[in-house]
This record gives sequence, structure tokens and C-alpha cells, in this order.
Amino acid sequence: MSSTQRAPGAPFGASVEAGSFRVTRPQSAGDVMGWLRQHDVQIVDLKFTDLPGLWQHFSITLPEVHPDLFSAGIGFDGSSIRGFQEIHESDMLLRPDPSTAFIDPVCGTPTLSMICDVVDPVLQRPYSRDPRYVAKKAENYLRQTGIATTCYFGPELEFFIFDSIRFGQDQHSGFYCVESAEGDWTTGRDEGAYGGGNLGYKARYKEGYFPVPPQDTLQEIRSEIALTLQQAGVQVEVHHHEVATAGQNEIDMRFATLTRMADNVMIYKYICKNVARRHGKVATFMPKPLFADNASGMHCHQSLWNDDVNLFYDAHGWALTSEACRWYIGGLLQHAPALMAFCAPSTNSYKRLVPGYEAPVNLAMSQRNRSAAARIPMYSDSPKARRVEFRCPDPSANAYLAFAAMLMAGIDGIENKIDPGPPLDRNIYDLPPEEAKNIRQVPGSLEASLAALEDDRAFLLKGEVFTEDIVETWIDYKRKHEIDPVKLRPHPWEFYLYFDI
Repeated sequence: MSSTQRAPGAPFGASVEAGSFRVTRPQSAGDVMGWLRQHDVQIVDLKFTDLPGLWQHFSITLPEVHPDLFSAGIGFDGSSIRGFQEIHESDMLLRPDPSTAFIDPVCGTPTLSMICDVVDPVLQRPYSRDPRYVAKKAENYLRQTGIATTCYFGPELEFFIFDSIRFGQDQHSGFYCVESAEGDWTTGRDEGAYGGGNLGYKARYKEGYFPVPPQDTLQEIRSEIALTLQQAGVQVEVHHHEVATAGQNEIDMRFATLTRMADNVMIYKYICKNVARRHGKVATFMPKPLFADNASGMHCHQSLWNDDVNLFYDAHGWALTSEACRWYIGGLLQHAPALMAFCAPSTNSYKRLVPGYEAPVNLAMSQRNRSAAARIPMYSDSPKARRVEFRCPDPSANAYLAFAAMLMAGIDGIENKIDPGPPLDRNIYDLPPEEAKNIRQVPGSLEASLAALEDDRAFLLKGEVFTEDIVETWIDYKRKHEIDPVKLRPHPWEFYLYFDI
């Protein structure tokens, strides 16, 4: 919910310094080889992202690490990765990106982790379904248009930390059960493990924003996550408890260029999950795990720059924004139904995108107003701080694809000078019905978003950033593996509604 984005600083490579934060990064294969000796590394871990957005990995020993690894790559079975190859074309390659190397703070054995690009060994070129390749192409296309040299992203990922989670479904039963000592529903529970009685201080529904300990029981875990992220080279600005009861959190990273920030999102999720597990708890980026309370979003701050000039700033424009900024917003709002297929890509996402839970369902532009899909933060009047916050995405998204899709929508908005409509600086949820009916809203289901993507994809295909193949594969995967299985299974609430009919 908060973001204190500052002006762009040093790139991720070389040295990054802000206050006491300083990490020196390798930039070449030779630098990585030096790191192996400097840090007494014993294992090298190679990470890459499957199509839905989950990190995959395997590890190699030091004798297998040599300069040719970064050019020739190393083989793996692409047919075992979700959304990748068929079994008759399974051989694929990984090429590590040396600029992503970090000493892995999760591992007890001295381990150097690198994020890899996926390569088709037959064609000897980047694999078209590699999400990271799509993000890179989006950045390259932006430069080719001449609109800007750089796109910065600053996502705010919210997530829950629970004490435990149990779930299951078979042919004759189904359930889930969330346990959290912070949950408002635990006020009557005997917490004997802590000496008997109940410790109280439970966050009431929708009242979890900013309480201090002991109500906020996760302060130390979030601090550990933040410091562990910095060990991995990801700069953290702020952390806090979020609105929902039962352990909703937010840790904000400093913004970065598009692909680098998507890399950072993957590191963020990895470290959040592993630090929580270290404490006997579980972290989830599922958008809506709790009924009747706020869900987790991934509000995405974004701006376009020519070198060190912010193209979204105009001292005389509405909310200090330029025409280019407003056209960019116009592109986001115009293409939002299709964007949701990548930005809110789970069936669970649409249990978040409903009125009443600070959810940005209304496709309108505003300043300060969190009920609009596109918001201009007004914390600072500095030219370097001017940006748009697109509030519809959630953390179940594959960041590489979601960020790339948003940039492509914004570029289309600028190229076609798409009018975002007049700003709505009132609480949109409280508008009278005759006004509210004229405001477009995000789709109400993943199925509707995929249908919108089928009809509105031309903006994604420009410059071959997205290909027909990856769009079709995404739609087919989501329908076969997510929408249809959910449709087929009885829902517990259906028993309440219909069992006695």
C-alpha cells in the first residue's frame, strides 16, 4: 500500500549504493568465476521461471562451472516444465546471466545462484516461451519506438504469513483450513502452548494496517526477510503489516528496470517463503486466501524515462503529469480486460477484484484515490517521483509477462494518444448508480479475461514481444489446468445453498 520510490540510481550491475546498502555485482563470466573463489562457493544453483511464474532450479558442482557455461549453456528436459515443450522436443538449454548472480542466503551450503535464460538448442536462439525473454523484448521494443530509453517498475507485493495451512479435495470431500495466531477468529482459542489462556491482541477484520507489536506478531520475521533480501542484492525501502487480519504483510522493494525488477520479484517470493518456513510458518502469494477480508494485491508503479529525464512529469499538467503519462494510462485502461489475463491470472484473483475491499475494479484515473485502477501518487512534487500506479495486478502474476504486457499497453496508449477519460477524484465506490454505470470495470472472472485477451492482443504482438504461440499457450494452459478443474469440482458453499433443494 505504501511506496517511497526515489529517483533512479545505479544499475543492478556494478555497485548499488543507498545509505548503508551496498552490493557489488558480477558483470561477466570472469567476474562470476572470481566470486566462486572469493566466497568459497561449493554449489552453483541455476534458476529459471516456468510459464505460470514459478521458479525452477537445479544445482551443479564447481567442476561443471566454466566460462563456456555462459555461452554454450547447460541442458535440461523442457517437457517436464509447465507451459514449455512437448516430449518429442524436450531438449532445452539454460544460459546463466552473470549479472544476476548472488550468494544464496537460503542455503546452508555456500551456494551461488544465477537466473538463467532459456534457449532452443536446435534454433540456437532464445526460447519464445521463456517469460524472461518476453520481458527483455518489451524493454528492447520500447527503445526501438524512440518513445523512451527506460521503463521503471516498482511493484508492491502483499502476502500472508500463516501458522499453517491444510487443504484437500477428492471425489467425496473437500476443505481448506487456515491457522493464524493473529486471526480475529482466534480470540476464543486456548493458547496453552504460551502458558494458558489467550494472548489477545488480534487484528480485527480490515484493521491490520500499521499496528505495532504485540498485535503485529510478524515484525521480526519481516525484518529478517528484508535483511535477507538485501543480502541477495535486492534493496528494500519499507515493510509493515497490511490491512487484513491473520498476518497480511507488505515489503516494498526499490524500483528497478523492467526485467531486473521481475528478477527481483522472483527473489522476493523465494526469500519470503523460505524465511517463513525457517520460523515454522508458511508464506503465500495467493491473492484471496481469507473470506470477508482484504486480499493481496501487487500495485505496480511505473514510469518512462529518457536517460535521466522522467517523461511522465509536467509542471503544468493535471497532477503534474505529462500528456505521455496520461496516454500511457489510457493504454492501460483501454486494454485492461486483456491485461488481466496476465496481471490477475488465477481464478482466485477475481475473488479479490470485487467492490468493498479496496479492490481497484473501476477502470478510471485519479490522483491519490485508491478506488481507481490507475492512480497518481501525490507524496512528492519532485519531477523524479511522478509515476502511475496501476492497482489491478496481484502477486499470483508471472512478473515477467505482467510487466511486459503493461508496458506494451502503455506504449500503445502513447502511440495512439488514447484518452484515459476525465479524472475521478472522488470515492468511486460511493458514486450514485447513474454515474457508476458509465465506468468500465475489470472482468469478473479469469474466463472473461482470457476471452478479452483473445479479442485484444494486437498491442502485445508489436515487435514480436509476445508471439501468437505464447498467447495461445497461455490461454490454453489456463483453461485446461485451472478454469476447467475448478468448474468440475463442487464448492463447499454449494452444499449450503442447494443440498436441501
